[in-house]
Amino acid sequence: MVMGVDQEASRHVFEDLPDGGRIVFTMVDPGDSAGIATIRAHLRAIADSFAAGVFRDPALVHAQDVPGTAVMTRLMARIQYRFQERDYGGELRLITEDPEALAAIGAFLAFQRSDHRAAGHEGGEHQH
Repeated sequence: MVMGVDQEASRHVFEDLPDGGRIVFTMVDPGDSAGIATIRAHLRAIADSFAAGVFRDPALVHAQDVPGTAVMTRLMARIQYRFQERDYGGELRLITEDPEALAAIGAFLAFQRSDHRAAGHEGGEHQH
């Protein structure tokens, strides 16, 4: 409910990158324009809340504090969040030059990959 679309009807990728990482969230059905719009709105809202150090949505989705978010909150001024539209959804980049923030982003993405049973890079296999 927090993400606005059925997880079985969508795909996630949580990819580590040298300067942070990215979350790619897309609909499986390219004709689901309502789902695509919902994903884009969700990722824009997540970018704004993460930039403010608020990680309420991941905690609600996973029913627990998500690893890395306490450090990401403390170091919020050292992390940039950039949303970009993509075919069938969107992408949220998490960017930092700070080693501690980079480690926290890595922990956050690793937890997300595991809990969502999602790929770690585009073209990777989902565990669904």
